[in-house]
Formats: sequence, C-alpha cells, structure tokens
Amino acid sequence: MTRPSPSIDFAAERAHHHLAATLARIDIDEFVAPRSHEAVLNGLRLHYLDWGADGKPPILLLHGGGQTARTWDLVALALRREYRCIALDQRGHGDSEWSYGFAYDPKDHARDILALLDDLGIERATVVGMSMGCINGLHLAAHHPERVAAFVAVDAGPWVQMGGGQRIIDFVAKSSRHAGRLEEWVERAVRFNPRRDPRLLRRSLLHNLRRLPDGTLTWKTDRRRPIDLKAMEERLRALRLAVPSITCPTLVVRGGDSDVLTDEDAERFAGALPDGRWVTIPGAGHTVQGDQPAALVREVRNFLTKHGGGAR
Repeated sequence: MTRPSPSIDFAAERAHHHLAATLARIDIDEFVAPRSHEAVLNGLRLHYLDWGADGKPPILLLHGGGQTARTWDLVALALRREYRCIALDQRGHGDSEWSYGFAYDPKDHARDILALLDDLGIERATVVGMSMGCINGLHLAAHHPERVAAFVAVDAGPWVQMGGGQRIIDFVAKSSRHAGRLEEWVERAVRFNPRRDPRLLRRSLLHNLRRLPDGTLTWKTDRRRPIDLKAMEERLRALRLAVPSITCPTLVVRGGDSDVLTDEDAERFAGALPDGRWVTIPGAGHTVQGDQPAALVREVRNFLTKHGGGAR
C-alpha cells in the first residue's frame, strides 16, 4: 500500500505549471488546481483528479506505467475550458491503492475505468491513454465499445518495439532498487530523458515519489514484482485480435523520437482500426505529453473537433 506523498505546496505548484507552460509554449488562460477525489472501486481506493465542470464533454486521461495522473496537468489545463478532464491514478500508481493480489492485467484496469465512469455518471467518454494507459484503454474500447466515444492512443498499441520497452523496464527496475534524495532522482530522470528540464523535474517528481522513514524517496508505484516482458507480449498479441472491435474514432499519436512506436507500427495500428488515423509529433520521445504537450493538445483538439464521437 502506498504511503503519504511528500507535502505539496500549491503556490509552488502553480508557479511550476506557469514555468512549464512557458517553456512548452502552450497557451493556458488560467492556472487552477484540479479537484482531488477518492472512490472505492472494485475493492480498491482509487484517486483521481477532475478539471472542468459537469456538462462539458468528458475526457478520461490514463497515464503510463510508473507515472501518475499528474503527468496530464498541462494537457488538462489547456483543454479544461472545452472538456471536463479527468485523470485517474490507475491501481498501483500515484495515490491509488495497490492490489494485494497483483491484479494488474489490462482487464483489471479496464474494470476500474468502467467503475469510475459509472460512479461519475458518465455514459460515454473520450479516452486518452499513454503507454500502459493506452493498452488499458484499448482493452476497454474493444470490450465495451459503447462506453468510449473516441480514443487517443499515445505512443503505444498492439504493435510496438519490445527493445524500446525493455529500455524503460530496465530504467524502472534499476531505480526501484535505490531510494535517494530528490536531486538524485532528478539526475536519474535527466539521464534517462535529456529532453526534461531539471527545474520542472524537481516539482513533478514529487508526485511520483513517497517518503521513507529515513527521509529518502522511492517510487509510489507497486514494484513488489518485476515487470514480465513475456506476459506483456502475450497481452499485445491478444489485443491485435481485438483491434477490429474498436469501432470508435481513434487517433494514434507517435513521438517522433520514440523507440517504442515506429512510423510503421503506428501506420499498421491505424490501418487495422475500423476508424483510425495517425500522426507523428516531432521532438517527442515516448512520453509525448511531457516532451511536447502543446503539440499533443493541438492534435487532440483537432481530432476531437472532427471526430469527437458525442461523449457525454
């Protein structure tokens, strides 16, 4: 089970968002804090953030493995006037509870998403999922197409480069073995992704870390078991068979510098979908929402304007 986060200074958080938006050249008209909620769903206490108001078309934002709902802050702040943006800390991540039985299959995550939509009274939502969140959202879209109005797949899909995935797994596994002070975590993160600004990481990493009794920091994410790459490959093979069932309008977004999703992977994925298209965002690696948030917002907005799918 996760432990309390390092304390968050909301004035500093607002300043952080302002700096991040300035560096990203993303237009945000008002910097506001999301509403933070918890709900017990499928026997687990899950945490989520809610921007916007009832009556706006809902967008559910799903983070990648090892990330939290806060990875979507700039995207949600940019879209909140047009959409109700909801970002979930998926089970075993962020401020949501861990699964004591290690139930982290995409079908388990999809059940949580369904339960959250039901709890919020949302009949259909646009789903934006990155990496792990993409796979979980695709499972939902394939098996419960009536609940997904449109889908944005961010740098993941049924066809990916396992070498790129292994690089991420190795980084997470290595860093999971070591606790450390914040500056140590910042240095590790910059080595892994040099696109990131250390000034931003000193604030954003606090959402991913929990404080141990000796004052050092470690991941919030449940890392009691290593990631099983073979099991991941089997899930992707099963997902390929389910792609024709994903009938909603779908946008596949590839980070131009990603070693996880190639142009060929993205084109193959989009072509296998009943209603798919794909784009590449230059200057972004695997974590597109962090590397090029302004470009991602532009692509999501354009896609939903043309193919919104009637979320409500």
